[in-house]
Amino acid sequence: MKPIFLITSLAFFLIGCASVPTGDIEQGSEPEQGGISEVPNPSPEMAKKSSTSLDKLQRGHAVYMLNCAQCHAYPLPEDLDDAEFTETVPKMVKHAGLATEEGSAVLAYILAVKKL
Repeated sequence: MKPIFLITSLAFFLIGCASVPTGDIEQGSEPEQGGISEVPNPSPEMAKKSSTSLDKLQRGHAVYMLNCAQCHAYPLPEDLDDAEFTETVPKMVKHAGLATEEGSAVLAYILAVKKL
């Protein structure tokens, strides 16, 4: 009786593992522009060029990555000028229900990316 139970358990386990998604991204599933692969990570160079602390840029990047794509593709900074970002980001932050500090960090991150 035990061997049948073990074989049955092993079969269910293997069947269950076979249906687990691997997380692979389908070819062509990202937009041509504004995909996650185009979003730069904060770096000491970015912090220096923008006169913003690396900690603030990292926080802004994290909030950006976790929240912005819920409504739209990751916008690339070269698509808007600084004044448009400065006016638009607080509205989006409020719409997303984020804290003011998070919005400030996101804006700092976006403006720092533009300076690269």
